[in-house]
Amino acid sequence: MNRLGIRSPRGLAAFAVVAGGLVTMAGTAVGGSGGVFVGAWVVGVGGDLVLQRSEPGLMGRLGRLHIGETLRFELRCVLMLLLLGRMHVTGPVGLASAMATVLCLLGGQALHAAICTLMRRRRRLAVAARHIDLRGLRISDRPPRRLTEWPGLRMLAYEVSALAGLGATLVTGDARWVVAGLAAAAGGCVVTVLALLPYLVRSRRLPGPARVLAEVNAWLARHRPETVLYFTGQQGNTWLETVAALRAPALVILRERQLLEVLGPTALPVLCVPDATHLRALDLGSVRVALYPANVGENIHLLRVPTMQHVFLGDGDTAAGVDPYSKVYDQVWVAGRAGRQRYAEAAVGVEDADIVEVGRPQLDGVRVQEDDDRAPASVPTVLYAPGDASPAAGGESLVRRLLESEPPVRVLYRPCPSTGRRSAAARAAHRRVVALIGAANERRAGQGADEPEEAGALRAEAARCRAELTRRIAAHGARLRPAYADEAMLTRDSAAPDPAADEARELSEQWHRAHWAASPPWLHQVVETTGPSLHSCFDQADLLISDLSGPVSDFIATLKPYALTDTGTDTDTQEFRRQHTVARAAHLLGPGAAGVDDLLRLLFDPTRDTLRAARHELKAYLLGPTNPPSIQRFNEAVDALAAKGEALIRLREPQTIHEGAADAPDAPDEHQPAAPCTCAPSVPAAPPPAK
Repeated sequence: MNRLGIRSPRGLAAFAVVAGGLVTMAGTAVGGSGGVFVGAWVVGVGGDLVLQRSEPGLMGRLGRLHIGETLRFELRCVLMLLLLGRMHVTGPVGLASAMATVLCLLGGQALHAAICTLMRRRRRLAVAARHIDLRGLRISDRPPRRLTEWPGLRMLAYEVSALAGLGATLVTGDARWVVAGLAAAAGGCVVTVLALLPYLVRSRRLPGPARVLAEVNAWLARHRPETVLYFTGQQGNTWLETVAALRAPALVILRERQLLEVLGPTALPVLCVPDATHLRALDLGSVRVALYPANVGENIHLLRVPTMQHVFLGDGDTAAGVDPYSKVYDQVWVAGRAGRQRYAEAAVGVEDADIVEVGRPQLDGVRVQEDDDRAPASVPTVLYAPGDASPAAGGESLVRRLLESEPPVRVLYRPCPSTGRRSAAARAAHRRVVALIGAANERRAGQGADEPEEAGALRAEAARCRAELTRRIAAHGARLRPAYADEAMLTRDSAAPDPAADEARELSEQWHRAHWAASPPWLHQVVETTGPSLHSCFDQADLLISDLSGPVSDFIATLKPYALTDTGTDTDTQEFRRQHTVARAAHLLGPGAAGVDDLLRLLFDPTRDTLRAARHELKAYLLGPTNPPSIQRFNEAVDALAAKGEALIRLREPQTIHEGAADAPDAPDEHQPAAPCTCAPSVPAAPPPAK
C-alpha cells in the first residue's frame, strides 16, 4: 500500500472499486448492458469520492502519472458513447448530438486547464518576499480556489449530471435526456471558464522580472541591509532569531520557493530568489557580511560579490562539518575551541586566523543547572531522546528498566522525527516503547499519588488554557498564511514587518508553560514533534539518555548529567571517549541497559555525580565561555567583520577611480546606455580561495 501512496485499507478498497468499475464499464459498453454499465459508473464515482477525501497522496500520484480525475472522466464519457452506439437507443442524430456535447465538454475542460496553467505561471513572480513593501507592483488577487482547484469535485459534478441523463435515456429511450445531462455538465464548465477570464486578464498585467527587480532594488536602496543570512535548506531556520537580534539591519535570502512554506516565524525581511540571474541583478552594495549556514553549490552565486565578507557558520564540532570547501569563505565561525581544533586537524586549508569562536547563540536561553541548585527532585525526570535507530537497538529494554526503577522516575520519551522512516524494525520498536509508557501511566494512575487536593483542579485549568492557546496559535498561523492566498498575494500582503511574530513566540512560551503545568509530576510522556520543543524538554529533565546521533551536544549547555547508549561492545571505554568528544563527560551504558541502575542513583544522591567538573570543561571546550553570552560575541563578530569589509572597500575606491579616469574616453556619447551595477560583477564560475 505504501508504494501506491495508500494509507488505509479503506483507501485500498476504494482504489480497487474505481479500477474495477472502469474495467466493468468497458466490458458492459462493448456488450451493450446498460443497467450494469450505470451501476458500475455509480460505484466508480463513489470510489472516487472516497479517494478524494481519504487518499490525497494517491490522487496526487495518479495525477502525476496522467491518470487523474480528468482522464478518468473522459474515459467514462467515451465508454458512454460506445454504449449508446452499441444499444441503438438514441438513433444517429441523438448519438451525434451526444458526441458533440461530449466534445464541447472535453474542450471546455482543456481550455480551463490551459487558463489555470497560464495564470499560475504568470503569477509566479521573479522574486517572492515577506515583510518587504512591494505594494507598488499592484499585484491582483488570485481566483477563488473553487474555480481553479478541486478538479475531482468538479469532475464528480459533471459525471453526476451525465450519469443522470444516461439513466433517464436508458429508461425512456429518449436521447434528449442524455444530451441534456451532458449539456448541463458542459454549461457548468463554460460558466467556470467565463468566471476565470477576468482573472486571466488581470494576471496578464502582473509585473515581469525587470519591474519586480527594480521595485526590490528600490527597497534595498531605502533600507540598506548590512547583513545577509543566505541559505537553501532548513538549516537557516535555527539562525533566524540570532540574526534578528543583530544591531545592524539584516536580510534573509532564500533560493528555493518551498522554503517559504517552512520558514520559521520571523520579523526579518525575506527575499526568495530562485534564479541566479535575478540574484545577480539585485543591488546588494550595502551588504557587508553574508552568513552561510550550509556548504551547498548555490552559495557560489553570492560568493561572486566582492563587496561582502563571506562567513561560513561552521559545524566544526563534528568531523562531517569540516569541509575543504570552507576555505572559499573569508571567515569560518565555530562555537568553541573544539571547532577550531577540528579544522586544524583536518588541514583543509582554513587558516587559524580566519576562524572565529562565537559560541552557540541558540542555546543562550537554555536553563543551566548551577552548582548550588542540585537538590534532588522527589520524582526526577529522565529524558530519553534517541537517534533514528536507537529504539530498535536496545531502546525498548532501556525504557522498561526506567519505568520499573525504584525509587520511581518520570520518563520523557522524545523520538527522533525521522524514527521509522527507513527501518521497519525501528518503527516497530518505537510503537512498543509507546505502548510500555502508556501501560506504565495506567498503573500509576490506578495506584494514585500523594497530591494536594487542588492539584486536579489546577491541572484541569491548565489543560483548558493549553487548549485555548493551541487554538490561538492555529488561528495566528491562519492569519499569517490564509488558505486562499498564493505566493504573489503573500508577497503583496506581508509588506510591513509582522509584529505577530513576537506574538507567536509569546503564545508558544505560554503553551509550553501550560503543557507542563497540566501534567502530573509523575506522568510519563511521549513527546512527538507537535509537542513541546526539545529545549523545553531540556528544562524539565534532570538526566538525558541518548546516543551519538542524538541532541547531546546541545544538552551539554545545561551542565546536567547525561548518558550514551551506543558505546559498542568491541571498543575500549577510554578509546571511545577519545574518539567522540561528547563522550568525555558522559556516563556510558552497556548493552542491555547495563549500568542504568547506578546511573539513576545519582539523581537521588548528587554526590555520586563524578563527572560534574568534566561537563564544565567540555562545555567550555565545545561552546566557549559563558560570559560574555554567545549572542553578544556573535554581534561583535558581525560588527568587526563589517568594519573590515568597509575598510577594504574604501581602500579599493581610490584605485578604482584612478583606473577609471585613465581609461575614460575623451567625449562620452550621450546616447550610450548607462553601465550596469557593479556590485556583483561577472567572474569565473569557480571562486578563488579567499586567502
